[in-house]
Amino acid sequence: MIEYLKAFLRFLALNRNVSPHTVRAYDSDLTQFIGHVAAEADLKKRELEPEALDRDAIRSFLSHLHDEGQSRATAARKLAAIRTFLRYLRREGIIDSDAGSLIATPKREVRMPAHLSEEEMARMLEAPDDEQPLGRRDHAILELFYASGLRLSELAGLDIDDVNLSGRMVRVLGKGGKQRLVPFNGASAKTIRAWLQDREQYVRNAGTDERVIGSRARDQRKQTGRTRREPIFVNYRGGRLTVRSIDRLVRKYAAVTERDGVSPHALRHSFATHLLQRGADLRTIQELLGHSKLSTTQRYTHVNAAQLLAVYKKAHPRAIADTRSGHDRTTEPKKSAG
Repeated sequence: MIEYLKAFLRFLALNRNVSPHTVRAYDSDLTQFIGHVAAEADLKKRELEPEALDRDAIRSFLSHLHDEGQSRATAARKLAAIRTFLRYLRREGIIDSDAGSLIATPKREVRMPAHLSEEEMARMLEAPDDEQPLGRRDHAILELFYASGLRLSELAGLDIDDVNLSGRMVRVLGKGGKQRLVPFNGASAKTIRAWLQDREQYVRNAGTDERVIGSRARDQRKQTGRTRREPIFVNYRGGRLTVRSIDRLVRKYAAVTERDGVSPHALRHSFATHLLQRGADLRTIQELLGHSKLSTTQRYTHVNAAQLLAVYKKAHPRAIADTRSGHDRTTEPKKSAG
């Protein structure tokens, strides 16, 4: 079974052009599934035959995830990976039927995307120390996050050539290798310009260390015709800031909001929510966020509806009276007659 899985992962990387992160996710989910089925059959994973991945095996695995306290969203993701794998096996003629299509997807909980208010975002953007070079870098990162709604991985992967300061546009390589252009505002352009002046001192220091690298790496770049990528956000050693480092610094500055668990993704949610609240249409927000499906963007309408309901309860005279009396008519379900 392990050989079939390896072949499937190669197929994803070469034929589907999915990202390395996605390949690793498929590998993790399917290895867990195969390991569960093998353990149930008292076999080693390499001894398991493809025919063993039937409907009962999938149900047993989903039940196991439930017993472990895994969320429905996690179970749905793993089931999607199993379905894709089984479709591949059937298309290759390795199995005769696809049991994945016979299993219903676990109903997912409707979660409100975590986001900050405009006032909280303003406090967070003012948190970095603009008197220090790395503080100016962090300020630029936060401004660009909020101005463009980029994913964490997208921002970490930005190069200098991707950012057009005069046109205030950033070129983003999103999920599935899809490129999109996203605008940003003047405040972001100002902080990025300030950081680029500081950036040079860190890159020069890194260049001094780079001279000790042998000629092999330079020769390899010449042979492949690759030009060296220049990351826009670097650490104090001049290397590209990692996803983990950016996540850490965002959470540090989020402390000023006195909110728990504010992640870089919350800035993306704040970007979309604030646009929607100020009248932007869903199709535009979909394009800016790089969502392939409008249904993914539509969850922000739930956030807006929740906010409208909260404002209604605070502002409408009859709703205020209900709240004071402890009888909230806006949320209490009707009792059936009789």
